[in-house]
Amino acid sequence: MIIGAGGLGSPAALYLAAMGIGTLGIVDDDYVAISNLQRQILYRESDVGRRKTSVARERLSEINSSVTIQPVEARLRRENALDILRGFDLVLDGSDNFSTRNLVNDVCLVHDIPLISASILQFEGQLSVFCAPDGPCYRCLFPNASGSGSVLSCAEAGVIGALAGVMGTMMAMEAVKVIAKIGEPLVGRLMLYNALEGNFRSVRVKRDPACIMCSRPIDKRRLPESYETDTCLDAAWQMSWQEFERISMPLVDVREEQEFYEQPSRGKLIPLGLLLDRLHELPNEKFGIVCASGVRSLEAASLLRSKGFDAVSIRGGMNAIC
Repeated sequence: MIIGAGGLGSPAALYLAAMGIGTLGIVDDDYVAISNLQRQILYRESDVGRRKTSVARERLSEINSSVTIQPVEARLRRENALDILRGFDLVLDGSDNFSTRNLVNDVCLVHDIPLISASILQFEGQLSVFCAPDGPCYRCLFPNASGSGSVLSCAEAGVIGALAGVMGTMMAMEAVKVIAKIGEPLVGRLMLYNALEGNFRSVRVKRDPACIMCSRPIDKRRLPESYETDTCLDAAWQMSWQEFERISMPLVDVREEQEFYEQPSRGKLIPLGLLLDRLHELPNEKFGIVCASGVRSLEAASLLRSKGFDAVSIRGGMNAIC
């Protein structure tokens, strides 16, 4: 089952259908818009105004008529998610908000289904496999992430179309590895891709023994009463450069070494991929985190706050002072 027939779901669906996945479900309640076309390669200009699931069924059937396409024209909610995902062997999540990601994660844990989760923003992407036996779940990585407004969507912050193709194709590759039981799926590893630098880094993610979901036995797992909160990461975990300069606090730079040397900051350099290995080097007081655009620093802030650090992401990153 693919959650979201958008930038990530489009290339993933095309490759899975072409490879003859068998049964491919697609959940989406949206209509094709002209602004989608630069990254959502399932659609054409002539499809504008049509339901995405209807177009996806037609196009994927043309690619491989032996694949059964099961479109679900609905928004995934707590009330319908258990029924919609029941019976599937694997879930690919390309949604763009924490509420849906948490919901998909929790339903996969209840049904004991592996989850491939990816996200993209501007020129950066991330990918991992969650909910596998003995592996972490999405909440182990972002235990405090909540609220439908917690992350900026591609429409709000922008994304380069080809990045969606890279990460969506990687989702399909991970699906092949999980289904065919070959290679080493990204279980316990978060893959980070920086398109501008052209590099990949892997961050180790451990299962949290105190996780509110995956630490429980399967028969004891229940969905929370609500997936909507007033918590907003943009307000609580970020600040502007102007706000940061008014407060005397340390700064940690989570960019790569090459980025740092090309545009130095006054922060201590600890690349995001090495952050968990160097927790002992972090300040014992409130501190700021900076990257190039504010995407990696927000991920770092979420991760570190779950570890007890008072970390705040610098909005816009180094790009904001250029």
